[in-house]
Formats: sequence, C-alpha cells, structure tokens
Amino acid sequence: MRSNRVLALIVAAIVAVGAAYAAAPYARAASLFVRVANVGGRVEAFVDARARDVEVEAPHLVPTRQGEVRAQFYRPSGSVRRSVLLVPGVHSMGIAEPRLTALASDLAGSGITVMALALPDLLEYQITARSADVIEDAAAWMAARPDLAPDGRVGIVGISFAGGLAIVAAGREPIRDKVAFVVSFGGHGDLARVLRYLATGEAVQAPGVVTHPPHDYGVAVILYAAADRVVPPSQVEPLREGIATFLLASQLTLVDADQANATFANAREMVKGLPEPSATYLTYVNDRNVQALGPVLVPHLGLEADPAASPESAPSQPSAPVFLLHGDGDTVIPTAESVVLGDYLRGKGADVRVLISQIITHAELDRTAALSETWKLISFWADVLRL
Repeated sequence: MRSNRVLALIVAAIVAVGAAYAAAPYARAASLFVRVANVGGRVEAFVDARARDVEVEAPHLVPTRQGEVRAQFYRPSGSVRRSVLLVPGVHSMGIAEPRLTALASDLAGSGITVMALALPDLLEYQITARSADVIEDAAAWMAARPDLAPDGRVGIVGISFAGGLAIVAAGREPIRDKVAFVVSFGGHGDLARVLRYLATGEAVQAPGVVTHPPHDYGVAVILYAAADRVVPPSQVEPLREGIATFLLASQLTLVDADQANATFANAREMVKGLPEPSATYLTYVNDRNVQALGPVLVPHLGLEADPAASPESAPSQPSAPVFLLHGDGDTVIPTAESVVLGDYLRGKGADVRVLISQIITHAELDRTAALSETWKLISFWADVLRL
C-alpha cells in the first residue's frame, strides 16, 4: 500500500533526525498513530521495535467523592516524565472496553504512564457533573504521587462525553496547577446542545463543518436516563433493562459479531414482555428509529442537561493547554462542538489547539485517510507529547 510505504519513510526520517527516540515528540506521535491505526506490515513492525514495553498492572481503586473507583495502570519500561489519566465515555465495559485498552497500551508504549479510569455515572449511561468530580479527584490523587508526577502535574485525556467533563475538571481551582494538558477526543462544549442534536438532528453551526444525522446510540442513552419521566413507575426498570441490552449489543459489535447479534435478538424479544408505552419505546430503540423516538425525548432534555457538566458553563477554564480532537463526520457529538468550544475557550484566554480530522470517526481511527491528514494528526499528538 503506497500510503503505508510513504508513512514508513516519514517515520524513519523523523527517527533518524531526532536526538533520541524517547525525546522526539514527532517520532513518538508517528509511532502512536501507526500502532493505534493498526496499519500492519513493515510500517507497524518498524515502530513496534522502537516502542516501550508496557506492563499492564492489576486493577486498583482510587478514592473519590463518589467512592472508590476502579482504575488500571499501563506502565512503560524505562524512565517516565509524564503520566496521563485516560477516561472513557459512555460505555458499560468501562476500563475493559477493547478500544480503550488498546489506546492505553499504545499511549504507554510512547513513554507515558497511563491510568485508565471509568466514571461510575457514565458506566450507568448518565452524563452528570459528578463525573467531573471524579476526574478532579483522580487527577489530584495522581499528581500527589512523585512516581507518577515528578513535577506535580499530570495530563488528562477524555474520550467522547468524558472529553468535555475533563475540561470542566481541569479548570477547577484545586487542580488547575496540577494539570499539564487536557485532551478532549470527540468531546462536547455544551451538553444541552448535544442532547438536542441527538434528539432532533439540529446542531450548532461552524464554518466549513458539515452536520450529519445523529447516531441512534444517543437517543437510546437519553431514553435510559429519562425513563422515569416517560413511562409509569412500574415500567421504568423493565424498560431500562431492555435499553441496556440493546446498548450492550451495540458495544459488542466491535468485539464479537455473533454475541452482538444474539444480544440484539434478546433485546427484541424483551419487547414482548413490556406493556405500553414501554413496548413502543423499546421497539423504537431496537429499530434505531431516531425520528420517532427523538420527539418523545425533546420535552425532557432540559432535565438531562446539567449545565455544570458543560465546559462552556464552567466558572473557570484550564490554565494548561487544551487540545480538542474531533472527527469531521462525528454522529454522536457533532464536530462543530469542538470548533465552537475552541473559540469560546480562546475568548476566555485559554491556550487551545483544535484539529478536525478526516481520519477519526467518533473516537476511533480510519487508517485509509490521505497522507496529509495523517501528518496533521501526528503533529497534533507531537504537541501533546512534548508537554
């Protein structure tokens, strides 16, 4: 594949002119991209030979205001200058989610100690400001450990809705001077705007950014949270069980197709045991019928959108550099969210870099993009890794 050959030459050239592999941000970023994208062949073999060995430690518990939260370290061999708190989005698998474990391992291979930590509320399909509390407490816990933060600071990387929550947490006074950088990977600027987009398809606009129809996963998550307001009390838990089954099936499509299909079938079977209106609503979920389900949810969006969970409503912004990375065709959190958020944060005096990438979908890579897009992503991560 020509793009792979060209990328191999780029990686080789960067390594050749770098003072040392571990100290060359572009080489480390190129290596990270190649491994995350799984380009394979001699390109991946080339960078794998230069990546750090990674030890995945047994899960441990981190004390927070929401209780002890399960986390897991990915430690690279050799000396480490920076550690990162890596937080996944709305996903029931938490720190065991395969894409997260792969990203954590790849980041650690670039010479960063990674602590993956799943937010309890997001595990339960709830997007709340309590999650920003957990991020704040976990970052403070890491920053207080000299083995993890020699300079008293850590990086924070939040994926999807955890991206916006990470920015909220990083701007809070107790940890503002303990954050080296914060990366929002497909995150939100305003939660209310995003929920409205998921229910109606209406998104904030930004120059040059195209709005795509919303993914059905979003309305399923909103319905799960709002179930106690759209069906009688006796139907809330059975409806949520059905929605959770559908969401699990959606997550399993990236892990095991046969298991995913069996779980989808189970969700469809669960409709038969539900009274109305739950049966109709779960049918909408199973049929991925955003057009029918969205209007049911619109009256309840205000109660689901906690302003304290939005960076644009936060009382203060991070003092550390903020990196906003977003796919140009995102159908879960609109691409324009990062553009608008970047403008907002700059207006507040924050140091912000925004990259809208053709390589990224929502929170994963598409390795078939043009070489120029590859270089933009490498440059973006090089700027992160040098901090």
